[in-house]
Amino acid sequence: MQTTRQIIWVTLVLLAVGLAAEASAQTAAPAPAIETPAQTGESSDAEESGSLLTIVLSGGWIGFLIILLLLFLSIGATALAVEHMMTIRENVLMPPGLGDQVRKHLSSGDLAAADKACRAAPSFLGFVLQAALAETDGGWPAVEKALEDATAEQAARLFRKIEYLSVIGNIAPMIGLLGTVTGMIFAFQEVAATQGAARAAGLAEGIYTALITTVGGLIVAIPSLAGFAVFRNRVDQLVAETAYMSLRALGPLKRLRSRRSPAPPTAGPPATGGR
Repeated sequence: MQTTRQIIWVTLVLLAVGLAAEASAQTAAPAPAIETPAQTGESSDAEESGSLLTIVLSGGWIGFLIILLLLFLSIGATALAVEHMMTIRENVLMPPGLGDQVRKHLSSGDLAAADKACRAAPSFLGFVLQAALAETDGGWPAVEKALEDATAEQAARLFRKIEYLSVIGNIAPMIGLLGTVTGMIFAFQEVAATQGAARAAGLAEGIYTALITTVGGLIVAIPSLAGFAVFRNRVDQLVAETAYMSLRALGPLKRLRSRRSPAPPTAGPPATGGR
């Protein structure tokens, strides 16, 4: 989480610097001089293209606030995606060699060394194996039950971790829809105020708000939901691999317990009664 906060703050600082520079450039622009018709055509083309900040501000303050909120959501989604790519990996969740090391210690009957190896490598696999080794006194059924519970707990923790991408992907279109409805309200309010004689320039602000916020919400939602699907499949795969590796590492413990279990008493020969 610390890495995620750092990424978010750095992105926000860079964004603030870029917006301040864009605003200062527009403020410091000199007053336009008298232009010829050709120059006027060229300048009108440049104005039509406009800058990103000009397009965003053309939707009014409400549109700007909604776009700013969508921008924060996109920054959060990007930071979460980067953090997930760094932490939800096979080498992080299943340290190389840990399963073979635990299996080797259990084959020699050294439970303390196996537990020490799990503590030295804190991870998904290490936590699951450590929880299973703590129930060795209860026999293999207790070990297997502890293994299943620990795997389910760690899997649920990973799924809760990536769930925020799904939340952002579902919220962003609704925020864009809010801007769309607000913009259309402003547009029809202008029509009602002018009794149907509103010009296109008067309706431009509401229409801009409606279109920009809708596109912004979809731009944030589509990558967020796609990233959630990718990380969900990756978590499913890693959980299955961890469960298989855990059972393989604890295999000697199952055979060891079966050898130590006492054999059931055998019935002696039936007694023969005499007369």
